[in-house]
Amino acid sequence: MRSISERWLKGVPALKDVAMRVQLVATDLVESDLPDLAQALETTCMLAEQAEPRAREVLAAAMPTLTDPAHDELVERLRLAANESGHFALARLLRRRARPAAFPEAPPEPDQRHPGEARLGRALTLGERKALARSRDRFMLDRLLRDPHPLVIRNVLANARITEDDVVRLAARRPAFPDVQTEIAKHTRWSIRARVRVALVQNPFTPASVSVPLLSLLVRPELEQVIGATDVPAIVRGAALDLLERRPPVPSPDDPQPTQ
Repeated sequence: MRSISERWLKGVPALKDVAMRVQLVATDLVESDLPDLAQALETTCMLAEQAEPRAREVLAAAMPTLTDPAHDELVERLRLAANESGHFALARLLRRRARPAAFPEAPPEPDQRHPGEARLGRALTLGERKALARSRDRFMLDRLLRDPHPLVIRNVLANARITEDDVVRLAARRPAFPDVQTEIAKHTRWSIRARVRVALVQNPFTPASVSVPLLSLLVRPELEQVIGATDVPAIVRGAALDLLERRPPVPSPDDPQPTQ
């Protein structure tokens, strides 16, 4: 019987649809026994640290689940299992700090934030903003991209009129609320975009529980960019340095290889 990691490494690249990839990995993440799951992630992380393409595709498919606060308990159990079993690559993937450095105190709850958008002489309700986020009104969508509520942002991200440039600007905006950054990271349409991932990782308002796992998907120039950024949290910069040191040597021009 094939192990979970073997099933992932064969099955995920064979699927062209991103949502199907995410669902395949998510099912195993939620339903597998913890020791088997931790071993599968350790194997995958070790391969991804060596820039193995299939392993990186598997981790990309795992990101929407691993960065979703709904699965925080699972991630914490995996973190403990990694530390207890000596799964160092998995421990590096899941290292985290409880709160972004940019927020010394907990940010206000979503319903306590003020969107700063009014229409017809009054503030829009959350329900109205969520509904407008599904509309084709580009003028309104531009304003809702600045909405502080994660449920509004979730609907905006699902809108077919939103472009990658929109999401990159959203991911890079500062200040930002951590739960808004998380909505971007766990969205299957946008979490696979390299520019979006880099913008999230380099934003000090993005939770480390999101930024650090995403680092495993960055290529060498992107890791170097993160390391050189002046306002990246120390935990993110340290994780980027660890990954860069573990990547294979850069090939010579006479022996071209894919970007590591």
